Amino acid sequence: MGKTTISGEGTFHMENFRRRSRYTLVFLILIGAFLFITVLNINTGNVHISISEILNIIFRRAGDPKNYNIVWKIRLPRILMAAILGGALSLAGFLLQTFFENPIAGPFVLGISSGAKMVVALTMIYYMGNAQNVTSYTLIAAAFAGSMISIGFILLISRRVHHMASLLVAGIMIGYICSAVTEFVITFAQDSDIVNLHGWSQGSFSGMDWSNVYISAVVIGVTLLLTFGLSKPIGAYQLGEAYAQSMGVNIRVFRVMLILLSSILSACVTAFAGPISFVGIAVPFLIKQSLGTSRPLIVIPGTFLGGAVFCMMCDLIARMAFAPLELNISTVTSIFGAPVVIFMMLRKRRGR
Repeated sequence: MGKTTISGEGTFHMENFRRRSRYTLVFLILIGAFLFITVLNINTGNVHISISEILNIIFRRAGDPKNYNIVWKIRLPRILMAAILGGALSLAGFLLQTFFENPIAGPFVLGISSGAKMVVALTMIYYMGNAQNVTSYTLIAAAFAGSMISIGFILLISRRVHHMASLLVAGIMIGYICSAVTEFVITFAQDSDIVNLHGWSQGSFSGMDWSNVYISAVVIGVTLLLTFGLSKPIGAYQLGEAYAQSMGVNIRVFRVMLILLSSILSACVTAFAGPISFVGIAVPFLIKQSLGTSRPLIVIPGTFLGGAVFCMMCDLIARMAFAPLELNISTVTSIFGAPVVIFMMLRKRRGR
């Protein structure tokens, strides 16, 4: 009897050790990839800057004035925004997947990004038409309003349509309607600044500055902390609504929090970079598969870091694949993200 107990404890400790080792390995790979792609992004461009000079510029604020401006005012803010917004978009996808209990749910697929894009575009056109400068906070608020409008329609439809596939189709249709309205307004705009919104409406990290970095870091940072605070309720909810209620989770308040947090994250991304496709679906899936767990305390930071690495990599490809021509970021994320979504759908179908 004693030997059986000791053997059982040994197996448990060994399994726990393997699990922790797997988590550590995945996070080390993600951190290594983050650092490598950061340096590669700053180093790569029309003007080549050596790694030693990049480190000198970043840490000592010294170096050739031309290279200093390129690194500090153009490349570094852009790569940091790609990381912050990529992490936010992935986390928004994770929260929506938790809410709808479906791995295919995401800001882009459900039309949330398109709703945010529509209201942001209308807001920018209004301010430009009145010769006023639109602030970052105004854009975030407009994107949040657009996100809530789209989510409101999705929730209304979900009351009448209980099949998830039909709900996803409804979300896609809402996205098409919002995109059509946006494109219609932009197409008939006369002002050159408004016409340039077409590039933004396809998704881009270009033109970022330090004020964008500071604002997005604050908004997304606070939202990330609030998401960490929901780790235990999310873990309980993943085991079933009845179990979560038995653990003292207020389901109504919990669902509202999931919607609000995912909307804020999606809104911040859309306000600064436009709609970006497939990141919110593909990255959470890949991270869960890599970690081999759905525990929120592990998956939340992994998803954020994975989204940062994914968008940084896609932004590098968008800049350099056909340089000096720059691709829209959604074009690249679709190339890498869509196959993952197709694989998820095929795998889910085989699992039935």
